[in-house]
Amino acid sequence: MMCQVEEEYHEQLERVDRPSGVHLEGVVCWALSSLETCHFVIVSVLKKCVKCKEELAAVLIRAGDAYCRSCFRESFIHKFRAMLGKTRVIFPGEKVLLAVSGGPSSCSMLSQVQEGVSQNAHKKLRFVPGIVYIEEGGTLGQSKELRRKTTSELCEMFRSTGFPFYILPLEQVLDLPGSVVAPSSLSDQPSSAYKTAVDHFLQSGSSAGVMAEEQKDVSLPAVQESQTQLLQQLLGSAKTLTAKQDLLSALRQHLLVHTARTKGYSKLMLGDSCTRLAVKLFTSISLGRGAQLAQDTGFSDCRYGDVIAVRPMREYSAKEIAYYNHMFKVPSFVIPSLDTKTPDKASIQRLTESFVTKLQADFPSTVSTIYRTGEKLQTACRSSSAAEDIDRCLLCVCSLDTVVEEASALQATLISEQLSQTKAPQTSVAVKSEPAAAVGQCCSSEGPCGRTEGAVGCYISPKEHEVTKLRKLLCYSCQRTIRDMSSVHHLPHYVLSEAQRRQNRSVMKKQISEFLLDDADEND
Repeated sequence: MMCQVEEEYHEQLERVDRPSGVHLEGVVCWALSSLETCHFVIVSVLKKCVKCKEELAAVLIRAGDAYCRSCFRESFIHKFRAMLGKTRVIFPGEKVLLAVSGGPSSCSMLSQVQEGVSQNAHKKLRFVPGIVYIEEGGTLGQSKELRRKTTSELCEMFRSTGFPFYILPLEQVLDLPGSVVAPSSLSDQPSSAYKTAVDHFLQSGSSAGVMAEEQKDVSLPAVQESQTQLLQQLLGSAKTLTAKQDLLSALRQHLLVHTARTKGYSKLMLGDSCTRLAVKLFTSISLGRGAQLAQDTGFSDCRYGDVIAVRPMREYSAKEIAYYNHMFKVPSFVIPSLDTKTPDKASIQRLTESFVTKLQADFPSTVSTIYRTGEKLQTACRSSSAAEDIDRCLLCVCSLDTVVEEASALQATLISEQLSQTKAPQTSVAVKSEPAAAVGQCCSSEGPCGRTEGAVGCYISPKEHEVTKLRKLLCYSCQRTIRDMSSVHHLPHYVLSEAQRRQNRSVMKKQISEFLLDDADEND
């Protein structure tokens, strides 16, 4: 329980001896309950700021980290700019697209960027920002009036920043081209490229004029009812909430990357906080995404090649962001999602979030420990080309983790799964004497079952035949998501068309394999 000092306990606070001139408007106190009595400990009055050692503390982030109002603000701002400065991923003059969902973390990120690019900012941010908001009311069956109302409130906040912004309904993901799941080539930057970009930016001057030209009066685009129904059918085909959330996350990421490419942005800034990434790390492990942890939770994610996603809010806990937004009047919005008002066991994502947050309440170092462990995970960004498309997952665009040796944990898991789902064939004399039909051999994900497709005793259903065609193009986690869908035909057209293109390319490569030169032959 948390309270403001002057809300309900003014009489008790009058008895506290305090130095003259001390203002208690921003003092935060904790309520420690013991059976039927509550003891209020005024931490701020008893402690001074750990940074300036002069002012009385106004906020307590962690045990021993008590800050006054001004020092807390300086520390918050410095952490954001230091994260961008030490990584040197974003070059001066580069166009960066901010993905704002309306939540506390993304709105706080927008506030930091807005203040950092202002004229009187110390250590001014030198990139050109833009804003994108994906409206997902169609997934929840919201009315058009409610969707417009939520969008108009966000537009008011976006207009106040002066940045160009784009409002995109999630239904637009159904019309994306197949190239969105085909990573583009990533050019290797020399070590001196950042310094060269700084010198060029200083010589060319500010980029405020570019932002002014792109600013437009933007509102929610018109959405056809048929498109909304197709989107609802897509998510409704997933049997579990876990699969729905995983599928929705992939579709959202596709639309963000496509927007960044078409609008000329080379960086995509996400608002994932430390608490959110700690939950995401555990969730990814539970969903079988251990091989993709570095890309899912790291500072930079270069899986798409030409568009690199960065997470500058990963050093902030949800508590720290909430304090900052409250103390400095940063607006944020409560926007419902698929897991809103659902029980803890509704999905793996929801259960993991409940587990981490409850553990954090009893052990305050839980989130930071998980975050520091995940921070050590790294992956090398390799350049992508058309020849490597088949080695990338069709949904999450990460490197496939299913190309392993026969004696591996993955193969053991797949064999165990196949045996547990195998049913004994209903054999009879008539079946034994039946000749093989002129139909293609039935194949599971591992190999032929030995029977003709569609014949009596075939272990693989027609639905599994459809899934089998996609399994080789997906990572292990995305395979689990597809298996929870009633039909793969509900997937967007760009996913199915890209799958067909990769399958045709693989068949063609096998046909001409004997005419191709190996890498060893080329070196000779």
